[in-house]
Order: sequence, then structure tokens, then C-alpha cells
Amino acid sequence: MPKIKPADLDALKKCDFKNPHTMLATWFGLGLLSPAPGTWGTLGALPFGLIILALGGVKALIPAIIIISIIGYKSATYFETQTGIHDSKMVVIDEVAGMWITMLTMTAISPLQTLVAFTLFRLFDVIKPWPISYLDKNVGGALGVMADDILAGIAAAICLWGIIHAGLV
Repeated sequence: MPKIKPADLDALKKCDFKNPHTMLATWFGLGLLSPAPGTWGTLGALPFGLIILALGGVKALIPAIIIISIIGYKSATYFETQTGIHDSKMVVIDEVAGMWITMLTMTAISPLQTLVAFTLFRLFDVIKPWPISYLDKNVGGALGVMADDILAGIAAAICLWGIIHAGLV
């Protein structure tokens, strides 16, 4: 059963959960779960992304990604200011943006394509091959929080596109 890490309790005491930025930065509290808050945040991104795709397709998902990226930047800035922690593991709205970017290349709303998209995004987000690792280590503030996951989403989307078009899923 997931739980909040004791080390994060001091930071949480500084958070104002009545402020929407805190709730969005933690993606409705999923970033508070342990272990693997990024995985929980990515899982929490899936239903929203699938609904957007089902209702409006890629034409709806693209503006949603832009909007969530802007909100993510502002929410990550707010969270960092509140807690004094740069790139806190509790901030998972960046995973939402990255997962939705990965979903852009899905050709069907199917369990298999969703699973492959999820797996690819988590793989790139965790392993952080270059240039994702460069952004993670060298870009500060909320821009750095968002940038590496956006690039991980792009890399995962390219791989997903190739896998789908090779007929593997």
C-alpha cells in the first residue's frame, strides 16, 4: 500500500493544499504516494489523456498538453517556493505533460497501446538518456522540472510511433 515518506512530511507542512497549484503540482495528491511518485503521477495522467483522446483526438490533446505544461510550470514554481525544494519528487504534473505527449502517437485507445505508451514514457523518464539527463541536471527551476519530462515524452512518442507502424502493437 502506498504511503507518504516521513522525509517529505516537513515539506508537506509548508504546503497550502487549499491552493490549486499545490493540488495540481502533486496531481491531486498522487505525488505524495511512495514508492515511485512519478509512476503514480503517470498512472493518474492516463485516464485524463484517454478521455481527451476519446472526445477530441489529437486535435484536443495538443492544446491540453500546452495548457498542462503552462499550468505545470506555474504549479512547480509555486511548490518550489512553498517548500524550498527544487524538483521535488512530489511534483508530478511534469509526468502528466510527458505522458500526454507520448499518447499523441497512439492510433487506437487500446489497453496494449496504452500499456506500451506508459512503459516507454516511464523508461525514458527513469533512465534519462542524453539529452534528457542534460536537461534534468542543467536546467534549473520549474523549467527544468518540466523540460526533462517533456523531452522524455517526445522520445517515448517517437518510439511508440515506430512500434505501432512496425505492426508490433
